[in-house]
Amino acid sequence: MNNLPQSNVRAAILIAEEPPIFRFNSFPFPGVVITPTEAREVINYASRSSAPRATIDFQQTILGTEPRERPALSDDASRGPGRSYDGILKPDLMAPGVSILAAYYPHATGPRIGNNIFLSTDYTLLSGTSMACPHVSGTAALLKAAHPDWSPAAIQSAMMTTANPLDNTNQPIKDMAFDYTAATPLGIGSGLVDPNRALDPGLIYDVSQQDLVNLVCSMNFTPEQTQTLIRSSHNCSTPSADLNYPSFVALFSFAERGRTLTRRFQRTVTNVGDGAARYRVKLERPENTTVRIRPQTLVFQKKYEKKSYVLTIRYKADIETQNRDGSLTWIEENGKYRVRSPIMVSAGADNFD
Repeated sequence: MNNLPQSNVRAAILIAEEPPIFRFNSFPFPGVVITPTEAREVINYASRSSAPRATIDFQQTILGTEPRERPALSDDASRGPGRSYDGILKPDLMAPGVSILAAYYPHATGPRIGNNIFLSTDYTLLSGTSMACPHVSGTAALLKAAHPDWSPAAIQSAMMTTANPLDNTNQPIKDMAFDYTAATPLGIGSGLVDPNRALDPGLIYDVSQQDLVNLVCSMNFTPEQTQTLIRSSHNCSTPSADLNYPSFVALFSFAERGRTLTRRFQRTVTNVGDGAARYRVKLERPENTTVRIRPQTLVFQKKYEKKSYVLTIRYKADIETQNRDGSLTWIEENGKYRVRSPIMVSAGADNFD
């Protein structure tokens, strides 16, 4: 592409289907990229016309069913487990972040024509976490405006439990970095954020300030380090690593390889639906695990009522198959709500060093 300015042609049609080429935001020559299938149509048209013509028009993003047209995990996306603390499954979710039309500093050089004409612009195409973050932040702001009484944890829960792990063909979201195989929660978290569904999630996993203090207190920091993190007077009398989080990760270390381990999680959900409701659990077990949910039905008599349940996972510390994923979904009996949490059986972060 960078050699095109040295040619004598006025514009170019590039034929390619490799996903990275569609992320170019440095295109110093008039042109368009089309797929081999589209190329056959262009060639047929050009060969049959005595004066073929082409125009380039801006088109809104349209999702298709080809691999490069579906929502997918970018090959350069950050992946878990979390290095600072792997006891909470990370990332939480994914959001659009590739080739986003974004506001840009107008006094910096942006596009160029040929090799010596540099232009400034108020907008450009950018990719990365800096583009996905505004989508998530905007969704959080929307939820806070709709539910002023919700805590940050409640807003986070609503986004996570309503995120979509499927693409627009109802297949698992694929990972571009691994030849479009199915992505795991270590790449997409709960899935692609869905602002409309997050507005009315049915159930939320809430967290208090003391819950967060209990988590920090469980991390074996010195008193000085704990005080630095919490930045307030704190009570470490009830340390607990089992935060009321909308996802689950059952860890094992290299030293535990071959052993059968059991991990128990306790969670509390709050009914934020319209009123009384009954939920039944649907479970997708990670491979080669035994999972038990107690109770398997949650019955709420009124809005804001809380109910607790316990998830127990029994699994083998298999270093050869480090990551096994599944999910737990609470489904409202009338089908209005599906409150989904990913489950990950994973080697701890130390095994990835």
